[in-house]
Amino acid sequence: MNREEKITLLQEKANRLRLHCLRSTTAAGSGHPTSCLSAAELVATLFFHVMRYDPKRPDHPGNDRFVLSKGHAAPILYAAWAEAGAFPPEQLLDLRKFGSVFEGHPTPRFPGALVATGSLGQGLSMATGMALAGKHVAKAAWCVYALLGDGECAEGAVWEAAAFAAYYKLDNLVAIVDVNRLGQSQPTMYQHDTTTYARRFAAAGWQAFEVKGHDLRQILDAFDRIAQVKGQPAALIARTVKGKGVSFLEDKDGWHGKAVPRDDLPKALAEIPAANNPAGTVAIAAPVPAPALPQPTGRMEEPNYQPGQKVATREAYGAALVKLGRVNPRVVAVDGDVKNSTFAEVFTKAHPDRFFECFIAEQNMLGVAIGLSATGWIPFASSFAAFHTRAYDFIRMAAISRANVKLLGTHCGVSIGEDGPSQMGLEDIAMMRAVPGSVILYPADAVAMERMVAEAADHQGIVYLRATRPKTPVIYPNSERFPIGGSKVLRRSDRDRATIVAAGVTLYEALAAHDELARQGIPVRVIDAYSVKPIDRATLLEAARATANTLIVVEDHYYDGGLGDAVLSALAPDGVRVIKLAVQEVPMSGKPEELLDAAGLSAPHLLAAAKKVVG
Repeated sequence: MNREEKITLLQEKANRLRLHCLRSTTAAGSGHPTSCLSAAELVATLFFHVMRYDPKRPDHPGNDRFVLSKGHAAPILYAAWAEAGAFPPEQLLDLRKFGSVFEGHPTPRFPGALVATGSLGQGLSMATGMALAGKHVAKAAWCVYALLGDGECAEGAVWEAAAFAAYYKLDNLVAIVDVNRLGQSQPTMYQHDTTTYARRFAAAGWQAFEVKGHDLRQILDAFDRIAQVKGQPAALIARTVKGKGVSFLEDKDGWHGKAVPRDDLPKALAEIPAANNPAGTVAIAAPVPAPALPQPTGRMEEPNYQPGQKVATREAYGAALVKLGRVNPRVVAVDGDVKNSTFAEVFTKAHPDRFFECFIAEQNMLGVAIGLSATGWIPFASSFAAFHTRAYDFIRMAAISRANVKLLGTHCGVSIGEDGPSQMGLEDIAMMRAVPGSVILYPADAVAMERMVAEAADHQGIVYLRATRPKTPVIYPNSERFPIGGSKVLRRSDRDRATIVAAGVTLYEALAAHDELARQGIPVRVIDAYSVKPIDRATLLEAARATANTLIVVEDHYYDGGLGDAVLSALAPDGVRVIKLAVQEVPMSGKPEELLDAAGLSAPHLLAAAKKVVG
């Protein structure tokens, strides 16, 4: 097929994509057809000329990857797969219906969507993670293409991803920016100034190409040139018209997120040239061969600590990650320039080919982790717990993406000491509890942390590991196991008059309080609720029933949303009384013991609370 025949065919495909998008959004009564129409030639070129993939196997390991960062243009993603022959185009009329995989914004419920998008500014980071996996981990030949809107380029995360991709020389990554000038409520920041976008990408270390986004000759020529780029990612900056192809939509404000009314649909369809080429007749390039994902070779080495040995749980995290990396070659690690504090740095020395520094760009770090997960790897992403809050929208989208991501948050609570409140993770449990399907594990000692790292790797889904800064004594034998959803009853008797529930650093305060209460003739039960989510409801309820139907929960976390509320949520239907001891004010700098006492979390405060319970 010569170039002119190819252009004719691709224009037919672009027109068919427009027809599908108009029909499906009008049938749904909602959607973003104008955002789809501007991208028709770009998507047609990608799906029917550039990309190598198997339409019948969206999960083929050798497929080129496509990420629709401008997720509101979901109808054109679905239409492209239909036109490629993945399913009958008639199914597109199920757009936005309850139960349909053709959701308003893409999620992996649709097989052609590797990640969930729609929270703008995230797709390039996710695509960067996929490209990183292909070039530096899998050593595969597939490429990754991300379609961005110009409006989302105002997001800082886009430029975090751009800097990262250039740093790692991801020449298997292409960003396509659909510069259609109009945002949701007004024109975009640079409107049709494609040169400014090109300069910004070039300044970040990309090779940038400007084209007229409805001129297929220019688009094809640009992709030919992009194929020759080596050692850096490429950006195609395309000047387009929002609503292209329908005169009463073209470059008109006020149409964002609005479907064409049913009465006006025939008029809109009549303006798009009839497409004679039937679906499925384009010769799509086959996927490239890809190496199979490596499989685990055995179980992780056992912990090896001495009772009473003082080890920070963050230090045990690094040791465990190294051990895990030896037996599970799918484990990779990323960090945000705090690896010497999170102890992820020991993984860099043991497995340098599977560690990637993300620098101080936590949003992109989470997006990269999602992209790594989408290509079959098991990413562990570490930072201070306080800094994960900056990336919370990415964590939220990771859940919608069904990502298999593991997060470590260190420097939790007032117990970090003198660094002060800006460095203290005091909201992290509340934040992660709200993420659907998440698991939260809070180890108290080094043995527990090592075991929980292994549990996290084996679990499919988001796992958050909470680590404190100070060294804590080893209290568990090396053989102890910590299954997700469990707890440990460390002190109990048939005469217990109160129960103290703790986790992490406050567990030691609970044990100290127990010893003093025992000396005073007041036996109490102590439970290590290391699995904050899911919580061990059965053990907690049993303890409450045995101790005046009351539990005292002490935690190094803000009062709302933490371990205390996890316990309360689990047991409130049973009428259990929960007394919460938690941080209730913004703390200040000080020594850990001073801050724990000032927050009411130290053993003397637990003594007083327990005595009040027993009367």
